Order: sequence, then structure tokens, then C-alpha cells
Amino acid sequence: QVQLVESGGGLVQAGGSLRLSCKASGIILSSFTSNMNWYRQAPGKERELVASIGYGSSTNYADSVKGRFTISRDNVKRTVYLQMNNLEPEDTGIYYCNHRFRPGDDRWGQGTQVTVSG
Repeated sequence: QVQLVESGGGLVQAGGSLRLSCKASGIILSSFTSNMNWYRQAPGKERELVASIGYGSSTNYADSVKGRFTISRDNVKRTVYLQMNNLEPEDTGIYYCNHRFRPGDDRWGQGTQVTVSG
């Protein structure tokens, strides 16, 4: 049973930084390295993909966070990180860790709240 547990959210002023962590358990290394993703959902909006990391540590970012956010992982600890710098009020939302086994078969964490005050 794969479980994802996020941590590191909080309240920060605009221009500040936060580092989110997602600890994965019950997942084999090949699955962990295939893809790990961060999504966020702002109030009244749909959940959106923020950043992904895959094989060979290839990364992808939403245009809105490029140059400010960095996704990384520790394969030994089965942990994925999201370093968020120069935060903006528009970054406010619940941030979810995700692993996709195949289309339609996702695992989600419980989410961690990020609030950026302007």
C-alpha cells in the first residue's frame, strides 16, 4: 500500500520561501523514480500540476513557477521535495504530492496548506 505524506507548508510573506517534503512508503524504487509530482489547488480553482520529476531526474514545471520552484528527490529516503522561492500570493493553495502508476491510477497525499500573504 503506497502512502504519501506531505509536510512543510505554512504561512509566509510574499517574497519568502518554503520547502515542502513528501515521504513515500510502500513504493519500490523503480516506481518512485518513474514519476513523482506536486499539484496544488487554490480556493475555487481546479487542481493543477506544479512540478514533476522522472527518470534520470528529468523535471518539468508549470510556466507560473519556472525559475522560482525546484523539485528534487532523495531515492534512498523515498522523499521528494519542492523548494519554493520568491513566493507570491497566487501560490496560495493546498499542495498535494502525487504518484501515477498508470493513467487513472494515482496515489495522493493528504495535502499541505501554503498561504502567502501579500
